[in-house]
Amino acid sequence: MKYGVMITAGPRPWQIFQQEADGTASICLKGECHPVRLTQELPLEFQPVDRPVTAVKARIALEATGEDIIPWTMCVFFGTKWEITFPHVPAGGLYRVETYMEYEGWDGLSCTRGDMIHHIGVGDVYVIAGQSNAAGRAKGPVEDMPDPLVHVLRASGEWDLAAHPLGETTNAVYMGHYENHNPGHSPWLHFAKRLARELGYPIGLVPCAYGGAPLRWWNPEENGALLDNMLAMLRAYALRPKAVLWIQGEAEGFEDSAETYLARFGAFVDAVRAALQSPELPFVTVQINRCMTETTEHLDRQWAIVRQAQREAWHTMKNVLLLPSTDVALYDFIHNSAQGNLVIGERCARAVLTAYFGKHYDWMAPEIESAQKTAPDTVTLRFSRVRNWLNPYDVTADRLPIDAEDDQGLIRPASYTTGSDFLTVTFARPLGKNARVHGMWRMDPGAAIPCDCMRLPILSWYDFPVTEA
Repeated sequence: MKYGVMITAGPRPWQIFQQEADGTASICLKGECHPVRLTQELPLEFQPVDRPVTAVKARIALEATGEDIIPWTMCVFFGTKWEITFPHVPAGGLYRVETYMEYEGWDGLSCTRGDMIHHIGVGDVYVIAGQSNAAGRAKGPVEDMPDPLVHVLRASGEWDLAAHPLGETTNAVYMGHYENHNPGHSPWLHFAKRLARELGYPIGLVPCAYGGAPLRWWNPEENGALLDNMLAMLRAYALRPKAVLWIQGEAEGFEDSAETYLARFGAFVDAVRAALQSPELPFVTVQINRCMTETTEHLDRQWAIVRQAQREAWHTMKNVLLLPSTDVALYDFIHNSAQGNLVIGERCARAVLTAYFGKHYDWMAPEIESAQKTAPDTVTLRFSRVRNWLNPYDVTADRLPIDAEDDQGLIRPASYTTGSDFLTVTFARPLGKNARVHGMWRMDPGAAIPCDCMRLPILSWYDFPVTEA
């Protein structure tokens, strides 16, 4: 039996509490107290103390200096049980919890010691969902060191200092995303470090992504098993996250289910928000990257439809952000490299800091704004949000990742010219009825993704109508 003040319920070491709108969180503790007297000889012996306990106290201290964040506060105690709630712990950390007890006639030898909990913080919590590029698969070397202000809720159900792989499953109790091989480097440690550095308080990550997962495994209208797993992890620590970090959609192409992606993604978002009682919960999404494996025109179109649905979700659903990834390097045939993950994490951090924390980063990628036919075989494509100048890398026309299509089929570019925010593309034949254009749409759109020079690549698009001049 232990003696002194014991904590039997409360925070776990390394736990991050999601702050409320007022910038604070409530932290509750419960425990037992058993006063004894220690002998002065070894081995130590403990003798019960019959003096009544007069106080059990607890405080929250700044881990770095030991100074009070919440000073010593009287707990409610009855018999050998006690409890306390700290209702307004300010955003920040790292903190530690300390406890001790007092009783009548203390003689200097009787036990007053109390349990402690180290390395907790109050800040923001982000849940990671989707499939393998959300979980992270890269194994290449890149420096992405742990930071004391970034913590992770492991599949073991325990909080820890965040380090790659975030989603590893040692001693897992949450089996929904228990994979048959190890994940690797992901975008989210860099993402969280950027936020912690700029916001000045800790960030918690809850990895729930699962490799190869189609949207139906997340959408409760179809299957929803991964959503159930995610909610179980969040509810275990009463977490309502700041946002969901989402990379998913590759599976839809292989499952031939892209045409319904937008509606099903909307159903999933609604379900998450309803379950967490957070009707405006942000979703930070990433347009899916390339895949280098053998393809067909049908498979290309499936990937294109998913990417277009991701654009439409950004424009039609509240608090859904979209970042590009088609320009980043791969680790293998489908998974983003570690270096690419750093880029994606940076882009997502800049988006979140601007959209929700009043920072001023130019995070929105350019996208197609108009497609106007200026000659029977020529279309001028104009792009929004080009801050610097449009850069197609001077590739030859056969490598430009843009196609036209009409009732007769696909048409490849024959030549093009570049303007500050537009491309004028001459195609291999005149455009007929129902002409439209696709950009960076194929499963592998090629290496040269046109970009706003020194800033961001253009978002992929599909089936954009061509208008007459």
